[in-house]
Amino acid sequence: MDRSRLPSAALGPSRRRFVQGLASGALAIASTRHFRWAAAADSAAGDAGAILSGTEFNLEIGALPVNFTGQPGIATTVNGRLPAPLLRWREGDTITLRVSNRLSAPTSIHWHGLIVPADMDGVPGLSFNGIGPGETYVYRFKVNQSGTYWYHSHSRFQEQTGLYGPLVIAPRHGERHRADREHVVLLSEWTDLDPEHIYRTLKHQSSYFNFHQRTVGDFVSDVRKQGWKPTLANRRMWGQMRMDPTDLADVSGYAYTYLMNGASPVGNWTGLFRRGERVRLRFINGSSMTFFDVRIPGLKLTVVAADGQDVEPVTVDEFRIGIAEVCDVIVEPKDDRAYTIFAQSLDRSGYARGTLSPQPGMQAEVPPLDPRPLLTMMDMGMGMAGMDMGGMDMSGTKGMDHESMRGMGQGGGHMKGAEQGGSSATNSGSRRDKDHHDMGNMQGMDHGAMAKGDVMSAAPHHAPAEYGPNVDSLAMQPRSRLDDPGVGLRNNGRRVLTYADLHTLGGPIDHRQAGRDIELHLTGHMERYVWSFSGQKFSEAQPLRFNYGERLRLVLVNDSMMNHPIHLHGMWGEVESEKGEFLVRKHTITVQPGQRLAYGVTADALGRWAYHCHLLYHMEAGMFREVHVERSSKEGAGS
Repeated sequence: MDRSRLPSAALGPSRRRFVQGLASGALAIASTRHFRWAAAADSAAGDAGAILSGTEFNLEIGALPVNFTGQPGIATTVNGRLPAPLLRWREGDTITLRVSNRLSAPTSIHWHGLIVPADMDGVPGLSFNGIGPGETYVYRFKVNQSGTYWYHSHSRFQEQTGLYGPLVIAPRHGERHRADREHVVLLSEWTDLDPEHIYRTLKHQSSYFNFHQRTVGDFVSDVRKQGWKPTLANRRMWGQMRMDPTDLADVSGYAYTYLMNGASPVGNWTGLFRRGERVRLRFINGSSMTFFDVRIPGLKLTVVAADGQDVEPVTVDEFRIGIAEVCDVIVEPKDDRAYTIFAQSLDRSGYARGTLSPQPGMQAEVPPLDPRPLLTMMDMGMGMAGMDMGGMDMSGTKGMDHESMRGMGQGGGHMKGAEQGGSSATNSGSRRDKDHHDMGNMQGMDHGAMAKGDVMSAAPHHAPAEYGPNVDSLAMQPRSRLDDPGVGLRNNGRRVLTYADLHTLGGPIDHRQAGRDIELHLTGHMERYVWSFSGQKFSEAQPLRFNYGERLRLVLVNDSMMNHPIHLHGMWGEVESEKGEFLVRKHTITVQPGQRLAYGVTADALGRWAYHCHLLYHMEAGMFREVHVERSSKEGAGS
């Protein structure tokens, strides 16, 4: 797509305006003070409607004008706020929320990470019909958990336009990890572009927002560093595979202004502290499409909870937070000075920032963005852990033809060798008879006959649909890599959190061995901008069926070159180590490119549930499944 053909309104203001935003970061109809809401009751910038607590709530969803960048826009808000009000509940209470729709289109609210009855989950078409214009829907349920969570719309692109807010549930018997004060830090994005326009643009040219594709200048620089032969071989390899090592984010800082608690980087949201205090920061990634890498220069971060669940404390310098994930940290500022909370996007196209300060008005230096990373063969699932192909001598690929090179990392009819090999799902007739549903999953496999952890080292099972038009790459040697911080964070000189570091206190909810495994592949076709599970879009797939009360194991294999935050509604996912041991309980699980990751699920929630990638445009483009949890006398769940 030629960007010069877009109307000026679509192009919007300058990139600096997008990245930095306006100082106020506020709704045009409201004062700056009104909209820089506080994340805790003792924050200096708060006002009465910013925090709602108790058991009875009235929430009104409407549309209001905003101006974050100098260009007016329309946001979707709750009670006239972006982000929506912070809701504070208490474990064990029964909550009633009357949600009224003042929009001209249907809406909804999903309580992300909360274990609630299916009809309270808030997904139109599955758990209820949605909330029509002028209607009020009453959510009522008992709160049986505590921790940091959030809520957002599950209706088309309303989440992208502002319908999201934080949620904190106080434990009935007090916090396990002591803190003197706390702040919620909600990360998100704002775009002046219509989300429908963004979606159409991605469908037409998926690389449109990627301004970091490699250039002739990069080629010359690489030749100087690595030599002519390795550089040329590297470029040839990526070109023959029709892949792009800069493909880190579908939507970049060109279209987004990154926000912290609704404030742009120039707006500089501020949370207060007193020297020597233990300050709990409840980080929530409420964005639609952005992974953030978070650090506070000058302070260590002690991680005490993940996705609302307390973990054994682990101290790091930095952590990556995927879309919809939550991470609670405790910091202990020793000096009366300001500290920058710095959250840079994974593709290094922009950042959100705020300040921890002993008094309002102070700020610290904002660090420069880290160098832009490149994907490697390991991120393509080629099993070359630790190897940076940019520096490898790939001259041995010179004699390989196009079909052979594509066969290294891509599907779409180019995996002839894999199809003829015994490990391919296309050769696995008896296995498909057991699980004729779809997807090359392992619903018919007897977990008891499999040694614990063997599935993590087994060859991937690619389903027939993965060789079709919806898939442009297959991971032939995926690895667990739970101790890998991810592209852009490896060997950066800082201590970076990984899933291997996280250990939920109290152990797993269910100590039973899984009765069966389900293997799903995270697949896509970037040029067509189609996303799917195991080669099938939502519109083409049958529901996954779980038997009520069973313990099962989901194995996710990321065949694509992008990170995918996967969210199963209504049930917890308990991530396992490579040996099959319990690590961490989460509601949203990020699967890195070329990674194979397993987690246990107990199907203890009857009803119809959503299962999807939380990259909003990926979900809308097909990476969504319906899960039925039902009482059944039938054998297995694949029939």
